[in-house]
Amino acid sequence: MSALRTALPLALAALLVSAASAEPMAAQDHSAHQMEPAMTATEFTSIDGKPLDLASLGAKAVLVVNTASKCGYTSQYAGLEELYEAYKDKGLVIVGVPSNDFGGQEPGTEAEVKTFCQINYGVTFPLTKKYKVTGAEEHPFYVHAVETLGDAAQPKWNFHKVLTDASGTPIKAYPSATKPADAELVADIEAALKG
Repeated sequence: MSALRTALPLALAALLVSAASAEPMAAQDHSAHQMEPAMTATEFTSIDGKPLDLASLGAKAVLVVNTASKCGYTSQYAGLEELYEAYKDKGLVIVGVPSNDFGGQEPGTEAEVKTFCQINYGVTFPLTKKYKVTGAEEHPFYVHAVETLGDAAQPKWNFHKVLTDASGTPIKAYPSATKPADAELVADIEAALKG
């Protein structure tokens, strides 16, 4: 009985020491998971966790679109894929930037977003991980786009579009209602591909 009384406090003490030392480690791991290196205006992380730099895509023009899976404009994914298929061999890359900023319309994980886009719309163009596209934590791309093009470059809703040149420098912005097959957008893309 006395051996049991001695063993219990020792076991309890060992458990407490173990828990105390594990707690900072867990907190440290959590903060490390949250931390991401500072991005430049052209640098993103792909939906698969790999670096994606607009300036290194080998494109002549890039169309950056903030996307969402549960939006009235979500069907634009189909048009974006058609646009990509029509112009990718001429140098166009479309980059989808999933964002939950507007109406909470992109609540899923990156894996869920990727699966949704592939199954429902056959999306083959690159997607980034989820980013903020407005507000204090917006991705630097959008800060730079607004500095370059003015307020028209600031997304007000999902499926806002920004056309850039090969280096990722914004050329023109288009509101969410602008469809991928819009004549002006297509003409601007064609002009950028020639430049």
